[in-house]
Parts: sequence; C-alpha cells; structure tokens
Amino acid sequence: MSNLQTKIKTNTWITATWSEYLEVIESLDGHKVKCYYHNQKYRIEMSPIGNKHGSDHTVIMLAVNLFAIFKNIDFNGKDNSTYQKAGFQETQPDASYYLGKNADLIPYETSIIDLDEYPPPDLVIEVANTSLSDDKGEKRILYENIGVGEYWIVDVQNAQVIAFSVADGGSKQIRESQVLPGLKISVLNEALQQSRNLNQRLVGAWLMEQFQQ
Repeated sequence: MSNLQTKIKTNTWITATWSEYLEVIESLDGHKVKCYYHNQKYRIEMSPIGNKHGSDHTVIMLAVNLFAIFKNIDFNGKDNSTYQKAGFQETQPDASYYLGKNADLIPYETSIIDLDEYPPPDLVIEVANTSLSDDKGEKRILYENIGVGEYWIVDVQNAQVIAFSVADGGSKQIRESQVLPGLKISVLNEALQQSRNLNQRLVGAWLMEQFQQ
C-alpha cells in the first residue's frame, strides 16, 4: 500500500464538507489521483495504471473519434479533465466529449471547467477495471445530477460498454447512442473484444469499415 493510501482513504466515499475536501486535495502534494465530490462526500482514486485500463481507454476514444469524423460531427474530446461546480460537485472522468454545436464552447486555455459557467459535456466515459460497482452506482448518480447527455461505462473485465442516456435527473440504459446518432453500442463492444487479439490499427480499420456503411 502506498504512503498516500495509508494517509488518505482511497476508492471509497468519505463524508466531508467542500472545504474539507479542498484541504484533502491540497494535501495530495502532486500525487496522481482522480478526485470526485458529490452529495457531501468525496472519493479519491489512485490514477489507473496497467495495460487493460489504458488499452480500453484508447480503443473507446478511437471509436468515438472515428465515428464523429466519418459522420461529420464536430467534437472536442478531453482526457482526464476536471469539471467543477464549486461547493457541490467535482468529477474527473476518464474521457469526455463536447459534440456538435457544443464542440467549441470550452476555451483552449481553460484549466478546471466551471459548470456554473459552461454546460456539462455531452458524453462522459469511465473505464472500469476494478471500480465497476461504483461507476454503475454513485458515479452514475453524480453524472445524472450534473446533467451530462450520456454516460458510458467501459467494463474492462467483460469487454463491453454499458451506456446510459441521461435526462430529467435520471438515466436509462441504451443500445444506440443518442448524442452520436447511429452509433450502436454493439459495435463498441465488438471493437473492445477484437482489441484483445488485434492491434489498434487493425481495430481502427475494422471500425472505419463499419462507419462507412
């Protein structure tokens, strides 16, 4: 167990005020972690390491990028960006996207994306290797409350995407993306499964064939 983990409880939700949460963040002293705050609780996760998480993260972003390019959908993808509603919520998803008319909303120089100033992303993606139950539970509620358009969980162990459309403070599972119309979740699942045996150029070539149809 790392020194950080002995000082601060990680991978669990801790009840705290926003000020107490900020004190914890300041105490991290450069440690690479992911931070979440929601419903007066915070969660600190050690930054994901390992081939499985990193590979699936890359494949799913490759799929989204290629689909948007082929379908002429404007997009800006973000890797491990921070979204914050000061005093209430903070999240650092593995990947997120602003799409279509929202693609150019966030200035390039922006550090933390202030949700009091900018809308939430159209698509949020969490890659779950060991955190699946939390990604399907508390984080799902967090993204419902923030009001993202769509929330995807990449289930590394089962090589599948669990996708939810978010609206009216709730969410429901979907089989086809609504923020990327025409993108079937089954295609993403097949790409993930292929990536277990093929390199990403070959997976990308297969995806391009699907998206050209």
